Amino acid sequence: MRSTKTIAILAMPGVQLLDVSGPLDVFAEANVQAHAQAYRLRVIATRRGAIRSSSGVRLMPDAVIGDEPEEPIHTLLVAGTPHAASAMSDLGVAAWLRQRTPKVRRFGSVCSGAFVLAQAGLLNGRRVTTHWAVAEQLAHDFPSVTVDADAIHVRDGRLRTAAGVTAGLDLSLALVEEDLGRDIAMKVAAQLVMFFKRPGGQMQFSRKGEAAPTGRSALQEVQRWIAANPAVDHSVANLAARMGLSERHFARLFRQEVGVTPAGWVEDIRVAAARRLLEAGDVAPKQVAPLCGFADADTLRRAFQRQVGITPAEYRKRFAHAIV
Repeated sequence: MRSTKTIAILAMPGVQLLDVSGPLDVFAEANVQAHAQAYRLRVIATRRGAIRSSSGVRLMPDAVIGDEPEEPIHTLLVAGTPHAASAMSDLGVAAWLRQRTPKVRRFGSVCSGAFVLAQAGLLNGRRVTTHWAVAEQLAHDFPSVTVDADAIHVRDGRLRTAAGVTAGLDLSLALVEEDLGRDIAMKVAAQLVMFFKRPGGQMQFSRKGEAAPTGRSALQEVQRWIAANPAVDHSVANLAARMGLSERHFARLFRQEVGVTPAGWVEDIRVAAARRLLEAGDVAPKQVAPLCGFADADTLRRAFQRQVGITPAEYRKRFAHAIV
């Protein structure tokens, strides 16, 4: 018999329900597959009463911070909320986390719960992940934190962080593998009909869309031209000529006002165009390259993997509306 480990999830008002229920179901299924109470599950609230989730469903917690049972917590996870990235830090929650986390074996977050840990000063000097939509903001707001925007989940010492929502299941399954072994974890994955190891990173799900034109009006006109005509030759020489500037002056001006090089902006637009074609499912991956301005399929594949994390063929297989 293995000793029972207490898994506690901190759920704040407006919590994303799946950030709580997903991990709990993984650990509960691990108990079933292990034929033992490997895990004791607890939901901790920040105030008394039911927790109203972002979907409106109410969740009854097992305890409230500062008034929870004395039983030792093995793993403490902070669940995310849709507005965690913009919410002001709750000083009481931050103080409780700083007091509690040194006493646990593991701690971490699911989705935007990373912001709560960061506001408590618990992510300084750490490598983490969070939902792709707020990863840049986390890195900007907390420059001492290294954010891996593509990772599904990240392990850094005692710290564990998961990307958006369903990634909490992936993280929990990884914790089950740590605790109970690969065989139990694989049985849990099979029973819950989920990947044992999810292929690719979270950027394949990103829906950021194309970069919005920025800078002076003449530069914005050039950017709109690129977006409308991704297959055209958008060399610095051609773009500079379109603005009536020297290549050097254009490249410097573009980088200064747009924030990226002309080549980087063009690649972003072309990859976005390729994603749309692949999702439509009407064009084979090798035919997408010339339609989006890439020299050949290999050039598209390298750019696509760099930005999305998987190959165009894999992306089409997973996201196309119709496979022809």
